[in-house]
Amino acid sequence: MAEKIINLKLISLCFLILLVLFMNACKSDKKKPEKAKIEIVNYLEESEESFDQRMEWWRDDRFGMFIHWGVYAVPAGIYNNKEVKGHNGEWIMNNAQIPVKEYEKFAKQFNPTKFDANEWAKTMKDAGIKYVVITSKHHDGFGLWDSKISNYDIVDFTPYGKDILKALSKACKKQSIKFGLYYSVIDWHHPEAQAINYPNYNNWEDLKVNPKFSSYLENYMKPQLKELIENYDPEIIWFDGEWIPDFTHDQGLELYQYVRSLKPNIIINNRVDKGRSGMQGMNKEDKKYAGDFGTPEQEILKTTSTLDWESCMTMNDTWGYKKNDHNWKSTEVLVHNLIDVTAKGGNYLLNVGPTAEGLIPTPSVERLKQIGLWLKINGKAIYGTEKLQNSYKQGDKIRFTKEKGSPVYFAIVMEKPGKTIVLKNLKPKKDSKITLLGYDSKLEWSFDNKEGLIINIPLNILQAWNKNTYAWTFKITGNEI
Repeated sequence: MAEKIINLKLISLCFLILLVLFMNACKSDKKKPEKAKIEIVNYLEESEESFDQRMEWWRDDRFGMFIHWGVYAVPAGIYNNKEVKGHNGEWIMNNAQIPVKEYEKFAKQFNPTKFDANEWAKTMKDAGIKYVVITSKHHDGFGLWDSKISNYDIVDFTPYGKDILKALSKACKKQSIKFGLYYSVIDWHHPEAQAINYPNYNNWEDLKVNPKFSSYLENYMKPQLKELIENYDPEIIWFDGEWIPDFTHDQGLELYQYVRSLKPNIIINNRVDKGRSGMQGMNKEDKKYAGDFGTPEQEILKTTSTLDWESCMTMNDTWGYKKNDHNWKSTEVLVHNLIDVTAKGGNYLLNVGPTAEGLIPTPSVERLKQIGLWLKINGKAIYGTEKLQNSYKQGDKIRFTKEKGSPVYFAIVMEKPGKTIVLKNLKPKKDSKITLLGYDSKLEWSFDNKEGLIINIPLNILQAWNKNTYAWTFKITGNEI
């Protein structure tokens, strides 16, 4: 009996061992779970549909503010009691050939105690500004944020000790103004990025490549851009200084890819690469070079373009603050520039150069306020519009825009008309109501295939034109001729 019991136990034990072996064999036959694949997106091969979606808000907004502000506002165009030649106040370190250690003394004096981010944002809002681009780091290498990569910034190197970008980004968000950042490829302060023959930096063709520039790009520039994107969530990165020989086309392509990988829907200008041709700023070839929009500087394209573009311009002669620059453009010129740029399908990025104390100069504030008053009445002809298919203009003083996705057209007249105005490019719908923005009453009109659209303007409206009118906008529902 005992022998039978032992045999049964042995059989049971063997059975259990076989069962365990069988189960392990079954497990080993199962496929091991694959590791999650990391999808690498090539943003340089973006589809046209995806590109249009990403650019939609930027195309609709039309009007932005450029802000050039930094250490250069302290000397304000004066060095050793002499005015420094050159229109660009932010170039004083180069133009006056100021050594790094000497220039750092200005940084130690940079204390913008009158800076009020909320006041700046309100000034933008009142001006009709839809987005802003501020110099996080210009060519002098000084940062307006609390960088962990460098102590040469507003928090660590100045008596002010506060993060300018953090304050302004929050203030702009409250006012629904999209926040963008300028970042210079050039860095006169960083030893691995300085041109070998700095500070004699005016003859670009004579510059020699700094062999350490790649290290600066990988270990300084990219980490700072990562900081800026992760901490301030900008909608735009606006590069500059790409013309130096240190920076190559291949590096531009890779830099574009890198920034888009940090924030896929961000918009990047064409100065991320080597493609722009002169100050007109448009790419030499459409597809070879990286960048989402062209950057005409201090000029407006002569006509329309198939590419997206943004004309950046100053209110006086300089970007950064120069206390002796009083050559201010009139509000009329600024408004007409905005109209002309919009009619040609571009954006207008209008610059201010705040003082070392943190104030936007009074002449800039006055002009911005006047532009804002004009836009409150005429903004429908600017925001959310597109250029006409046939002709954006009639003569020198009439521009046309079209409300996106509708048969509504705008004729913007930049001088006081007579009792009638004749438009050659538009044919109204039958029984259409034609109005002048800012006035409730409809206008009488007639259309002739030879003469065009004739709009009658009542005397009481004509008498309302004054020096602050700048331009009138006629709203017409119809189609192009």
